[in-house]
Amino acid sequence: MSFNIDEWEPKTKMGQLVKDGTITDIDEIFEKGLPIMELEIVDALIPDLEEEVMDVNLVQRMHKSGRKVNFRVIVAVGNKDGYVGLGQGKAKEVGPAIRKAVDNAKYNIIKVRRGCGDWGCVCGREHTVPFKVQGKTSSVSVNLMPAPAGVGLVIGDVGKTILKLAGIHDVWSQSFGQTQTTVNFANAVFDALKTLSEVKASKEDLKKMGVNY
Repeated sequence: MSFNIDEWEPKTKMGQLVKDGTITDIDEIFEKGLPIMELEIVDALIPDLEEEVMDVNLVQRMHKSGRKVNFRVIVAVGNKDGYVGLGQGKAKEVGPAIRKAVDNAKYNIIKVRRGCGDWGCVCGREHTVPFKVQGKTSSVSVNLMPAPAGVGLVIGDVGKTILKLAGIHDVWSQSFGQTQTTVNFANAVFDALKTLSEVKASKEDLKKMGVNY
């Protein structure tokens, strides 16, 4: 269902600032380190988000009342131009689980720092990661490394999905641990992307790596 900003009734001050046009760029929110409390904020400021269901898993647990069955779904969202989110959702049916996962991914959306960090590439476009970075979740760790234009995404399918939605086209990678566990591998890749923006670097260094700061 498409988002209609005129029908939106904000419940937070930030939401009201977005609706009345005071905040027009989600980067204003990220730069202040403010949490996103309404999904409509993401819908309004990043209207071209795409969704990808990466895993649907049946989870069974024993309770006093008997066996409880739920579906656990992992979803990634992104605009293929620097913004991506990862989320999980659980429900008794697949449809509601997917909707919960999409909402969770929007709440978790981040800005991904991209650049042209490979020494052999001088294209100047934001097509890869600007420097080597590591992400880790549970027993899984993933290294993402700059690659020259045209190499493509040298990583497993789960990683490719997340990186494509983030707008990264070329990358070398290394992975360690139980990488066949989709949820851990996806979270490790997402953790690496979050780390990209957390690394402190001067404007001069970022410029050398092709990052538009």
